Amino acid sequence: MTGLPPYAQLLRLSTATENGALRFAMPFHDDVIGRPGFLHGGAIAGLLEFAAFTALAREIGESNVRMKPITVTVDYMRGGTPGDTFAEAIIERLGKRMANVEAFAWQQDRARPIASARINFLLDRSQ
Repeated sequence: MTGLPPYAQLLRLSTATENGALRFAMPFHDDVIGRPGFLHGGAIAGLLEFAAFTALAREIGESNVRMKPITVTVDYMRGGTPGDTFAEAIIERLGKRMANVEAFAWQQDRARPIASARINFLLDRSQ
């Protein structure tokens, strides 16, 4: 994915489309290490945030809509270990002024997420 923001570049995020869903991948490297042998929680949250923003932008399809997160909740379910980490987001609700997005991160098994996030966005279509 070209034109990624600096933090996404630091995380070395890449994207792929799988079964119609946009999937982010983050490889394990020195910049995402937290406590020894585990991913940093901020790196996981960043991965979830990029998945949510990108999925919402794709769904809206209009470049003039400003998306402002107003509530972000991240639940950490287990420690991320050395290895690739993946994330996808689902648009739960898309209205004229609000959107609710849920994102999940996992490593080896998609059915066993390491973290999830719920983000409520305010949509400004006045631009």
